[in-house]
Amino acid sequence: MPRPLIGLTTSRILDKNNIHIMATAEAYVQAVYHAGGLPVQLPLGIADGDLQALLARLDGVIFIGGGDIAPERYGGQPHPRVYDVYHERDRQELNLVLMAVEQGKPFLGICRGFQVLNVAMGGTMYEDILDQHPGALKHDYFPGYPREMLVHPVRVTPGSRLAEILEQTEVEVNSLHHQGVRQVPDALRTTAFAPDGIPEAVELPGHPFGLAVQWHP
Repeated sequence: MPRPLIGLTTSRILDKNNIHIMATAEAYVQAVYHAGGLPVQLPLGIADGDLQALLARLDGVIFIGGGDIAPERYGGQPHPRVYDVYHERDRQELNLVLMAVEQGKPFLGICRGFQVLNVAMGGTMYEDILDQHPGALKHDYFPGYPREMLVHPVRVTPGSRLAEILEQTEVEVNSLHHQGVRQVPDALRTTAFAPDGIPEAVELPGHPFGLAVQWHP
């Protein structure tokens, strides 16, 4: 039986030679491959029609982590801590979410990917959690911290798909973000919360597999 083709979104970075690179962290690639899939990187700058055709060939998509979403995408305001915005990436990933939803294509969102799903479906964001959410925990354990460091628990909704996958309703997670989900749209179901009330996971009811988490599993 052929391995399923799993698309991985990409980020745009500048290397030491000032050359722009479209990249996906190796951890995502290796995780997909060792889980039995064939990872396929999805480069930025693809026209919507071609992106639709490419998605049709894939068996699933992972929306990876990365920089902030532009505040204007969710009716937000400029904030001094918003960083690493790349408008083409926002455009392509938000459109790709809607295509995956329409096609019934399985997808997983991680960190930024969780936020992209929320915004694509009509949700809003905190431009900066610590500045805008009273009583918030520290969520931005980067840079200078081990990526695998577990820093707070999340409470997972019993009976959710996420709870079934994890086989528990409370887990300790890492936390590598300063933006956070403010309002989850009606189309999504929140299935995990941090102790300060910030949503940490959502699912898309009725979809073959539509799941996203704020942490990096």
